[in-house]
Order: sequence, then C-alpha cells, then structure tokens
Amino acid sequence: MQFVLYCVDKPDHGHVRAENRPAHLDYLKDNLERILIAGPMIGEDGQPPIGSVIIIEAADLSDAKAFAASDPYAKAGLFEYVTITAYKKVLP
Repeated sequence: MQFVLYCVDKPDHGHVRAENRPAHLDYLKDNLERILIAGPMIGEDGQPPIGSVIIIEAADLSDAKAFAASDPYAKAGLFEYVTITAYKKVLP
C-alpha cells in the first residue's frame, strides 16, 4: 500500500530542520526502497521550507505511522502536525 505523509513544520523551527537535516537525509537514504517521492514544501517566496511530503510503500497504516515517527525530524519535534493518508498512484 502507498501512503502520503504530509508534515507541516512548527513556526520558527527552521533551526530544528537545519540541525536534523543530515540525519533525516540518512534516514530517507536507508529507506529508499520504500520511498516513491520525498521533498520539502516551500513557502510562497521559495524559502524557507515549511514542511515535507513523502510518499511511501507500507504494509498498512500502522507501518506508515511507525515510519513517520522514526524520522529524525519527527523525533526532534519539528512538525506541528503530520497527516498520513492512503494513496493510489494512477498517472504516469
């Protein structure tokens, strides 16, 4: 199954994102076989990031939640909230 992880940063937490970015990237690289797409959401002015979107393969919702909770960004308290929704890719 596929899931969208929609993660919105807490206001004024850019320093938390910057401090934990290397560990976050390592986490994603260690799980590349599960990731369909991943990247930051950016503000209207193009900077700074305001959150993240990750689409993953997971066995079920609890597996997707465990993946999200294990992200170093989540562990560091970067996100104001995370929404996890089942997803079905159609195109391309």
